Amino acid sequence: MTQEGPILIFDGVCNICSFGVRTMLRADRQGIFRYAFGQGAVGRRLKAEHGLTEGDLENVTLIENGRAFVKSEAVLQVVRQLPFPWPLLGIFGLLPRGIRDPLYSLVARNRYRWFGQKTACFMPAPGHVGRFLDQP
Repeated sequence: MTQEGPILIFDGVCNICSFGVRTMLRADRQGIFRYAFGQGAVGRRLKAEHGLTEGDLENVTLIENGRAFVKSEAVLQVVRQLPFPWPLLGIFGLLPRGIRDPLYSLVARNRYRWFGQKTACFMPAPGHVGRFLDQP
């Protein structure tokens, strides 16, 4: 795994977020991405450094090359960097952000109701612990 690189900040108790991260860990065999819990100190600090609300757990955030990507743009940035077939999801980038982000927000607002939530943050498998920058 590289020392520098993109960092995905996610809601560690959200089932859909945790599923997404587990899927990314399997797909990202080169170890491109690192992870931070939105509930953790590193995730909160990184969000604050980029002018984002620290406690906002509805929006997945990707920090890459000094920039913060949120909502649908964060997801699109991630899938573009994963191996085939994931970049095919980049087709959704053809939709205007004014359509993508409201759809993202609809799912984000209802994620616990539709997909449930954990009582504690997602715990990575022992082989992936080093890719996580903090603990929740």
